[in-house]
Formats: sequence, C-alpha cells, structure tokens
Amino acid sequence: MTDLSKVTCIEDLRLMAKRRVPRMFYDYADSGSYTESTYRANQTDFAPILFKQRVAINMEGRSTATTMIGQPVSMPVAIAPTGLTGMQHADGEIAAARAARKFGIPFTLSTMSICSIEDVAQHAGPGFWFQLYVMRDRDFIERLIDRAKAAGCTALVITLDLQILGQRHKDIKNGLSTPPKPTIANLINLATKPRWCFGMLGTPRRKFGNIHGHVKGVTDMSNLGAWTAGQFDPRLNWGDVEWIKKRWGGKIIIKGIMEPEDARLAVDSGADALIVSNHGGRQLDGAPSAIAALPAIVDAVGNQIEVHMDSGIRSGQDVLKAWALGARGTYIGRAFLWGLGAAGEAGVSKALEIIHKELDTTMAFCGHTRIGTVDQSIFRAGTYPVT
Repeated sequence: MTDLSKVTCIEDLRLMAKRRVPRMFYDYADSGSYTESTYRANQTDFAPILFKQRVAINMEGRSTATTMIGQPVSMPVAIAPTGLTGMQHADGEIAAARAARKFGIPFTLSTMSICSIEDVAQHAGPGFWFQLYVMRDRDFIERLIDRAKAAGCTALVITLDLQILGQRHKDIKNGLSTPPKPTIANLINLATKPRWCFGMLGTPRRKFGNIHGHVKGVTDMSNLGAWTAGQFDPRLNWGDVEWIKKRWGGKIIIKGIMEPEDARLAVDSGADALIVSNHGGRQLDGAPSAIAALPAIVDAVGNQIEVHMDSGIRSGQDVLKAWALGARGTYIGRAFLWGLGAAGEAGVSKALEIIHKELDTTMAFCGHTRIGTVDQSIFRAGTYPVT
C-alpha cells in the first residue's frame, strides 16, 4: 500500500505518477498538441484571477454540494473522460469509477477506454456517464449507445472536437500503442516500472474494451488500430447530434465548445449542458484557454443551458474560479490520472480529497459557506476575466 499521508497537492501525485507509469502512457496524459501553448495556458490563465479575502465571518456549516444536470454531487466536479485510462494503472477505469462513487461525484467513461462499459457498470455509482466519439461506422455507434443505456449510464457526453487528431509529438516519438510494442527502448523503460508491470500481468484488460470484439472485421490489435485511425468522422455536424439525441433519449452534454456561436448552437440542439473545453490543449494549439473562453460563453447562453468547463483544472481554487465565472460543473482529467498512476483507486481518492479541501477552504476565506452563493464578487476588481 502506497503511503499518501505526505501528499499535499496534485503536483505531488504527478511526480509520483511520472516515476511509476511507463513513459509512453505518462506522456500520453501529460502532453498537448504541437507547441503545447494552449495546454500551458489552460493552467497559467487561472493565476491572474485573484480572490478577495473576507474576515470575521462565521465559517461554520460549510457545504460544497450542488447538482450537475440535476444529479446531486458532493462538489461541482466530475471525472472527465480520458482515453487509455486503464494503461495508467491496471483496471484504471474501474478504480476511478469506484473512487468517484465513494466521493459522490460523476464518473465519465471514454469511448477509448481500456475497461468496457459493462466492466465499469458493475462498480460505478448513479453518476455513471458515457462519452461518445462519433465514428464513421454508424452501426457501431448505435450499438455503443444501446450498450451505454443497458449499462445504466445516466448521461451521454458527445465530444465534438475530435473529428481529426491534433498532433502530439511525444506520442509519435514514443511509438504509443496498447499494449506497448516490445521495442528495446520500451522494454528498458518497463523494467524500471515493476509495480505497473505486475498490475498489468494480473488483469486481462489491456485492449480497448468498448471496441475490441464489437467491431466487424477486427480480429486483433493491428486490425483495431487501423480501424480506429480511420474512424473519427470529419463530416460530423449538428444533424448528427440530433440523431444521437433521439437514439439516446436521455440527458445529453456537448463537449468541446469554445465560442459563443457554437454555444448557441448547442442550446438549439436541445442539449442539457455544454462543456467549455479545448480538449486539454490536445487539439487546436494556439486556441485560448478554457477559463478565458468561459465568461463570453456564459454571457451568450445565460440560463438556457447548464455550462460546465474542463481543461486546466488542477486545484479546488481553480474549481471555485470556474464556478464564480458561471460554470456549474467542472471536470478533472490529468489531476485524477496522476492520482491513478501514483496509487490506483487510493490515488484517485486522494486527488478528490485534495481538490475538495482546497475548494472548501478557499470558499470559506472568501466569506461563503455555500457553493451556491458564490459569484464574481469573490474576485478582486480588474483581475477577471482573462483575455
């Protein structure tokens, strides 16, 4: 059992994960596209937004509880959908879903997960959401939607910003694949990660569980890789969103909105929420940070749709800033992945504990005991929004 008693922040978990996770999978999570300027801005643009400290205010009886798309949550945070989560740690999606359930927040499973929808459904709580990539094989997509329904998923997150792939230099240089190719460089690196290797030897889940065995004509991992590479659909449009919504019949969240005009189209689509997101800086390099894009989108759609945000959340302070700027939910990706890589389920729980404690304490110092009362008045004048 890993001793996490001295872990005080998400950065501690990142450093632990870097030591324990094979380089290609650590780099897969901790990278952006091209120059990584947007990836960096997602974090650094939070810093200039300054809080006003209030004093001599009763801070007893605090609560960070709220709702996201009508579902009760212990704090306005959900676990974001991340591909290859099960390669950060054996059975990673299951471990993260368990941690989310215990903490009372939603867990979102990626289409490109290692553990399947059916695997995770046995461990997830009522906030089990599924993220859908729209692929050319519409028959597969229909069956995937039906599987998510059968598994009890309560919301479908449609990602719109991955019609084509932004280039991530590290993935190319590392020869990213699952399972790792037995090259000399990979074998040398794996030899330094015995904990990860033993974990992987103990699980059969080392392939894309939502795809392997569910696609016609795919018989092995080489077929699967070729199929996946050609499946992201550049023709994706709002008509496809309407079709998916009808097929799903439940709550829909649109992920990848960065401009007010697209936010208005998301409202017109009948979605229940949208996520202001630049895919963690992994797609369009040179785009603004998500926190910089958030205020204009909130202004554009008002109360017509619930606005959420991801990309760059690393602390409870970040969550509070996003909330005050109008996001009624936030998502953590790398922050939970680092916890997972560091210590499995316990590491994810630690990441959630860190973020919750930071959120709770910061809210109190700003003079609030209920997350629902927090607005832009907690900021010092002239420090927001980021432009």
